[in-house]
Amino acid sequence: MGEIDHDAVLRARVLLLGSGRLSLFEEAGAYRVLAEVSPKAYLPKLVDALVWMSYRSPEPTAKLALTTEAVGAARSIDAGVPTRAERLCKALETHQRALFALGRRAEGHAACEEMAELGKSGPLANALAEEGRFGEAAELNGKAVRGDTSEPSFWDMVEWAANLEGAGRHDAASAVFRELLDRTRRRTAEQGTALAILTWELVHHSRMREAAGDGADAAAHRQEALAVLKELAANGEPRNWSCILGWWVTLFTLSGRGDEPAASADSPMLPFGTDVERWSPTRDAFLHTLPALEAEARALREAGRLPELVDVQRRISIRAAVAEGNRHHRFAERFKPYFDEGVALARRLSDDPARLARALTDRSMYLVAARTFEPAYADFAEAVTLLRAAP
Repeated sequence: MGEIDHDAVLRARVLLLGSGRLSLFEEAGAYRVLAEVSPKAYLPKLVDALVWMSYRSPEPTAKLALTTEAVGAARSIDAGVPTRAERLCKALETHQRALFALGRRAEGHAACEEMAELGKSGPLANALAEEGRFGEAAELNGKAVRGDTSEPSFWDMVEWAANLEGAGRHDAASAVFRELLDRTRRRTAEQGTALAILTWELVHHSRMREAAGDGADAAAHRQEALAVLKELAANGEPRNWSCILGWWVTLFTLSGRGDEPAASADSPMLPFGTDVERWSPTRDAFLHTLPALEAEARALREAGRLPELVDVQRRISIRAAVAEGNRHHRFAERFKPYFDEGVALARRLSDDPARLARALTDRSMYLVAARTFEPAYADFAEAVTLLRAAP
């Protein structure tokens, strides 16, 4: 600690004790001064102010400077302060985001690793999944879920299953997803969650089993989903549910991972299976590919290359879901053209029932999200019939 400027300390105390409302900038300046003389009292406040300033800063390099200072301040908090680890994690979390936003992935990884050592492994698992290191990510997911005494969330289980599947461990992925599915079955029986969520989970698990080569299990899950949809078409949801679009977005997006370029350290990809509404550089990069895909779709349409066009249109639909699938306002109207076009294009492929079944399933699950259950049932029933008849 250098020589203390007592006048600066006095001014800082007067500023904080004044009756006027201070800006974050003024607060942080006062806390910087006072942390020199009373670190136990003011270092935690300085960390909080710097983190909040970083949230509000639109400029990436300024954000990085603030988070760098926040991490340094958090590390300087005395080890005996109860909130030290919590504040250091918060500072590191904002710091890793700033680093990744600037493409400084090695430093971002180091920040994530430090958080993992403090007991918060989620950011590191995300970073590993973004680079295609699914096995390592799944190991962290599993330790976090099994090490927590509380019930794991939908997001915890889907992310873990997604990373296991990405690592090629299909049976292990299914075992994790079955846990989630069994819990959802119990909750729907008690009217503790939406039948829509059960439908999405059943359909997603059927896709997982199909990918694993277990056609019989996939068919059984589709039949169960069809029965749930029949109930929804006849009677609707037993209770009114709100804010469940995130479940649909997450599983629909995850279903498209196999059609995207492989993730790597040089070309990180969206961490499929996570809450894709959260901002991240890979989310932005994923959405920024939309103009190129739309141009590709136009070229494929002009060339009459229908199978490829169906696939590209689906990738476009998934990006639309990532961008604004959680927004209730005019949801059905905004998304209807994407799924109607997907089905219309697939119907023109008379010798490709699998693509048509996929397009009908996608539209059915969107219609469930839009709470339009009778058409959802009709679409899925047709998809099931097509898949049953397929050789």
